[in-house]
Amino acid sequence: MTAEGGAAQGEALNGGMVNAGAVFRRGSLVERPAPPTARALHSHLRALKEHGFDAAPTPVQLTTDGREQLTYIPGDVALPPFPRWVMTEAALSSVGSLLRRLHAASSAITVDTRAAWPQALADPEGGTMLCHNDVCPDNVVFRDGRATALIDFDQAAPGRPLWDVAMTARYWVPMLDPESAAALYPAAGLDVPKRLRLLADSYGLSPQQRAELPGVIEQATASCRAFVADRVADGDPVYTQVLSERGGWQRWDRVQEWLVAHREVFTTTLLD
Repeated sequence: MTAEGGAAQGEALNGGMVNAGAVFRRGSLVERPAPPTARALHSHLRALKEHGFDAAPTPVQLTTDGREQLTYIPGDVALPPFPRWVMTEAALSSVGSLLRRLHAASSAITVDTRAAWPQALADPEGGTMLCHNDVCPDNVVFRDGRATALIDFDQAAPGRPLWDVAMTARYWVPMLDPESAAALYPAAGLDVPKRLRLLADSYGLSPQQRAELPGVIEQATASCRAFVADRVADGDPVYTQVLSERGGWQRWDRVQEWLVAHREVFTTTLLD
């Protein structure tokens, strides 16, 4: 997130849609609405550090008014329309490597099965590892053109590592038809199959995972569409406005049709 202005409660941090206008920086701390799973999530974030992953915020405390305080991670966070520097191959590779580091630590941590982890963007097949589920440019901190930290774990839930890779690919490759991509990613002419292969290589996917990835990306896209549909049905003004500005449901139809039409190309490039 980026800082804007100064207020009594601190600097407002722009970025994200769910907590828009409700996240503030106060010196070395960030204060934001606490997710329902905050206690379990804070425990997980602390465990990540114990297992060598220092690229996530450290929980400080929960406040009595339903907010959480975490350490602020300095760096650059890209907001839409995404700048060219965030779409370089070096940036993409660093995101894949960072995600692999997260999963290496997460796989060693026992998931709290008592927590009501959010299901909207969760892997429908479930899993034994806590996935981030929302590694979009808004939630990755960069320094010197490379991804150095992940923020906003609000959508974290148990799932397969491949599901997290698929969700990440949606945003970072990006897995969008050219018309949809042009609205968010000004770096024209992105080679989608090549970039998907680059993400798979930097993460270190196995041949079996590479073969499965295009289909899982289609699943993840359907889950994201359902997530937006639920928000719009609930009257969320932010999601309703964004849906209208980005082509409505026709855009989602176009993206899903494009993914299916190019599935073979993606699979061939991943396995070549």
